Amino acid sequence: MSNAFSLAPLFRQSIGFDRFNDLFESALRSEAGSSYPPYNVEKHGDDQYRIVIAAAGLQEDDLELQVERGVLTVSGGKREKAAENVTFLHQGIAQRAFKLSFRLADHIEVQGASLRNGLLSVELVRIVPEEAKPKRIAINGQRPALEG
Repeated sequence: MSNAFSLAPLFRQSIGFDRFNDLFESALRSEAGSSYPPYNVEKHGDDQYRIVIAAAGLQEDDLELQVERGVLTVSGGKREKAAENVTFLHQGIAQRAFKLSFRLADHIEVQGASLRNGLLSVELVRIVPEEAKPKRIAINGQRPALEG
């Protein structure tokens, strides 16, 4: 039994196919069924978005971001280090490997990423090319003459 729900009713008034809702749907359900690590998908303005992933205990070298065919993949995990003289009495900070995938909508590009205070922020922006922007069509009052 799946606990995912569809955002399709929100897009009933649209004509055509906009895959941006897929970004939110994949944020609501992970392909692996796991919610580790926790993350947020944020909207900052009309064309700016951010994915924030909790990456406690990880450093930049422990994380990898890749975009291929419209899918952003974030993977990470603590690299094995030489055994230090540390015995954990309690280890509550998970440092297991993970892989998250987000399907990006048309014209969404990754602007950059930063790791601060244990949060990985991936900045996204929608850059619509001129030919894909809406064009105003003038209404001509006269019908063109048919040749024939």
